[in-house]
Amino acid sequence: MDAVSVALQRGPGPIPARAGVGLRFRHHRVVVAEWPAVAWFEVHTENYMGGGSAPGYLDAIRGDYPISLHGVGLSLGSAEGLDMAHLERVREVVARVEPGLVSEHLSWSVAGGTYLADLLPLPMTGEALAVVCRHIDQTQTYLKRRILIENPSTYLRYAHSTIPESEFLAEVARRTGCGILCDVNNIYVSACNHGWDAIAYLDALPPAAIGEIHLAGHSVRQLEQGRTLRIDDHGSRVVPAVWALYEAALQRFGPVPTLIEWDTDVPALDILMAEAVIAEKALERQ
Repeated sequence: MDAVSVALQRGPGPIPARAGVGLRFRHHRVVVAEWPAVAWFEVHTENYMGGGSAPGYLDAIRGDYPISLHGVGLSLGSAEGLDMAHLERVREVVARVEPGLVSEHLSWSVAGGTYLADLLPLPMTGEALAVVCRHIDQTQTYLKRRILIENPSTYLRYAHSTIPESEFLAEVARRTGCGILCDVNNIYVSACNHGWDAIAYLDALPPAAIGEIHLAGHSVRQLEQGRTLRIDDHGSRVVPAVWALYEAALQRFGPVPTLIEWDTDVPALDILMAEAVIAEKALERQ
């Protein structure tokens, strides 16, 4: 699928350029009972592939809120090829939910048919670039819509990587017509871990491709010899340095749908909404 035809195929329920929050299972009942003042919700696609009460709650919620689907299992960077059975399950959720946005990660998570419980980093090489682009083309053609690709948070780098990560991501978007989900916290975490320039990373991304921004908290671990490692654990409030980087991203990209993520030690919904208010004020300033 060429870039022009992909760009014309968007989801029917648009996501506004406002601040939304990640909808987790513990929030289902409060949302349908109180209908809080949230601009939109994002959910993990794989959480709504099975039975139980979760799909029913989402069916009710999506009638009143725009929904974005964020996948974690396609393993777009896997050299073994896409799991077409999993892609079909994604297609079924997309058809049922009719999301405003669909996104996945620049990562791999499958080896020998075994799913690993992590989003693993790719070597930034020409070979990996070709694999990722091929799989994104297949995914967009199969889903009949454009998807967004999220930049990873990383802790180690491959010695044989030859392409800066930001340039790799920009080239993926150029070749496939996909959009970019710019995770500002991930940029900050990786920049601190590897000594990158976070602003230079933002400057390397094409503004027209940015379809969504993620914000989250992270933890800091002390290593030997006074070194520190930042871990993208989505378990706390957004730190001031990430808020500052978010402001810089908005200055470059303009107002973009922005999500508050919180996946470990998930708090009450009102705490996520308070974080969303901070993002909303930053969006209004743009």
